[in-house]
Order: sequence, then structure tokens, then C-alpha cells
Amino acid sequence: MAKYDYFANGTRFEYKLVRMKYHITTYGCQMNTADSQRLASELEKLGLNATPDAESADVVVLNTCVVRQGPEDKAVSRLLSLKPLKQKNPEIVFGVMGCMVGVRDPKPLRARFPFVDAFLAPSDPSALVKLLQERGVQAETGRDDYWLERDATETRYALQDADFILPAHERGQLVSAHVPIIFGCNHVCTFCIIPYRRGRERSRSVGEITAHVRSLVDQGVKEITLLGQIVDRYGYDLPDAPRLPELLRVIHSIDGLERIRFLTSHPNYMNDELLDTVAELPKVMEHIEVPIQAGDNEILKSMKRGYTVDDYRLLIANIRRRIPNVSIATDIIVGFPGETEQQFQGTYDILEELKLDVAHLAMYSPRPNTASASRLTDDVPHEEKERRRVALDELQSEVVAKLNEKFLGQTLEVLVEDKVKGRWKGRTRNNRLVFFQDDTREWQGKLANVKINWTGPWSMIGDVAI
Repeated sequence: MAKYDYFANGTRFEYKLVRMKYHITTYGCQMNTADSQRLASELEKLGLNATPDAESADVVVLNTCVVRQGPEDKAVSRLLSLKPLKQKNPEIVFGVMGCMVGVRDPKPLRARFPFVDAFLAPSDPSALVKLLQERGVQAETGRDDYWLERDATETRYALQDADFILPAHERGQLVSAHVPIIFGCNHVCTFCIIPYRRGRERSRSVGEITAHVRSLVDQGVKEITLLGQIVDRYGYDLPDAPRLPELLRVIHSIDGLERIRFLTSHPNYMNDELLDTVAELPKVMEHIEVPIQAGDNEILKSMKRGYTVDDYRLLIANIRRRIPNVSIATDIIVGFPGETEQQFQGTYDILEELKLDVAHLAMYSPRPNTASASRLTDDVPHEEKERRRVALDELQSEVVAKLNEKFLGQTLEVLVEDKVKGRWKGRTRNNRLVFFQDDTREWQGKLANVKINWTGPWSMIGDVAI
């Protein structure tokens, strides 16, 4: 796999190692984004450089999502479209990562895609790293060249090491980053494939997480988002381990870190201690992501969510009472098996009543091995699912447009992420997207006070306050 350039220098020949290139395509959630970042970090430790062009890469990886059929279909289509690259150049290494692979031996995938060289479980780049080492890819020594390093003992790369290094193109440029704190899920909602593909809950240690966060801050990151399928179950699987409120306090003490967020929460574990911790700690943002999934008790019971619509309604009131100026995001699935028009109307009504700041909407998609796919009939037609999704989307657009109007004339603190089409882009403490124009200084990674002069349902525009 090593690539060399040979060139004449006077009367003798010298050689210089040409760095190989990698390309990663990521589908799905923030956890996959974090996993791809970890993989990129490990590949760069082996001396590879990133390229945005898969056709020019020596290593191509697709990090997949199967939470619904759509993302899975996209990944498969992309993988098949890349197959001719492998036929043209067998030296290219193909990898597939993520939930399409899962935590068990993916024998069906090996048979279906024999041109793929490595199948990587979620959050674990070790299979690809080991393969590249075996093929002679050289590891960085801190000099301009690279040398082959072999280790007879198997190394686990599932975020066990503390020396997390951002990919070169993100170092000093990335303002906000994701940090997984708990992998897998034990809750087993009837519609969800995550427990089958990412395994049971596994919390990272406090020391490992804080080392990860400090490393990111040292490389220019100002904001981190703590991730978990059910993030507020952090520590439940470890004896005598701290829980999420205690972890937030530890991370809050890290110098140079400006903001902390976390997602996604489950209503059953969103307790008063956690809410009061969010309200107390200045670096923890006033933004809570807590899905309802449906606005009907029978559907919630069929989903095995473990709460009622009234329970959720009381939770939202408690969040708003304990955290001033909080914004709240939810997830909703329409067209779950057996969902009647009346039951859907319950979802519509609760969304209209609660006036939440964000609603992530999805149409039900049966997933292999889940209880709903095995025991229930997917009996809501696709066209009806889409109609219901659009109805909620239109409602939410109206709700958020009205919520945002109250910010007209206000000055908000914005953490600036980057520049898009000549305007700076950033987010408020409660996660609203703000654009502003100012050519007098470099704002990336800085906090700006922006006076809002225009609002819409999905973003706001303002000017830097003098």
C-alpha cells in the first residue's frame, strides 16, 4: 500500500513517501459524525490525508445509518456507485462503518458486498486500522516521513485513548464538536433498531471523557455536545459511577470551554437534579432535546416508551419552570402501525399546545429485528404518512415563526461557527440560528452580541451590537 516517488538528485537516487488519501462519507446522526471524526483521526495518525473526492482517495469509507430505510438506501446506492473504482484499481481500500454493520459479524454484508475490504462496527475503527497496518501503511513518527509499525497485540480504538487529535482540516477551525459519553441503548423501544446495531449501554469513564474534551479545547473547539442514544442514562451501567449532572459539573470546570450541550434525552430520566444543574451552570446551554414520539397514549404504549401524554406535558412544564428562557426540541414519528386519524390528531394537538422550539419529524419505517416490524403490520400507506408529516411540518413552521418574533430588537449572544456566503453564522444559547454581516474583524470561534432585526421560522438576521 505504501506509495513512493523516486527522483534524481545529482548522481544518486532518493525516495520520499507520498501520503495516501482517505475519504469518509457520513450518513445519519451526530453519533455517526463523531465516529467519522474518530476514524479520520486514526487514519491521519497512519499518515493519510483527507480528500473531499472519493475518486482520488486510496481509502474510502461509508459511515452508515439504518434508523430508517431512506438513509440505508442512500448508503447502499452510494456504495454500489463506487464499485467501479475498486474494479479499476484493486489497491483501493473500501470500508463500511456504522449501524448497517452493527456489533455482530456482518456475514450477510460480506456476501452482498464482496468488494468491501473492511466492515467496521459503530464507534470502532480498529478493523480498518489493523488492515491498513497489515498492508504496510506507515505510522507517523513525528518527522516528515513515516515508518511501518506493527503490533502483535490487538489494539482497540473505540475511544479508549485520551490523545484525540482532530483531522488536519479541522484543527483550529472547528468551533463545535460532538463527544460521545454513552454508547448503545438498553431501552428497546419497539420501533428502534439502535439496540440491535449499537449494542447495550456502555458509558465512558469521566476521565476518558474529560481528556477528550480537553484535547478538543486545546485544538480550538469552543463548544461540545455530549452524545448518547439516551444521554441522561449516562452512568447507569457503571457501579458507583457519577450521573450526567455530576459529569456536567466536571466538564464545566475545563478552562477554555465556552459552551456545553447534550442530547438526546428520554422523558423518564429527565429528573429535577439534571434540570437544576442546567439552570445553575453558565456554560451549559438552555436547550433540551426530549422526544415525545407520539401524542396518543395507545401509540406510546405500543412504542414501549414508558410514559403518557400527560406525563410529557408535565415534564415540559417542569423544564420551563426550572430553566429560564429554555428552548425544547422533540422527535415525532407519524404513521406508526395502527395509528388512526384520531390518534394522529392527538399528536397534532399536543404539538400545537406545547409550542416547542424544534420538532424533528419522521415517517415510520419498519426496521429488521425490531418488535414493531415483527409483531405489527405497517398499515398506514406511505402517502398518508407523508400527508401527516407535512401537516406537522406546516404547523411547526407557524409555531416557530411566532416564537422567533419575540426576539426582534433583542441583543443575543451568538457563538460564531463559520462564514457562509459572506455572512457570519452562529447559534444562540438556546440553539437558534443567527446570521450577521461584519467585515471589520474575524468572528469565527468568538462570541458576538447580535441585535436581531429579522426573524423567520428557521433562522434570524441581525447586526453586531456596538
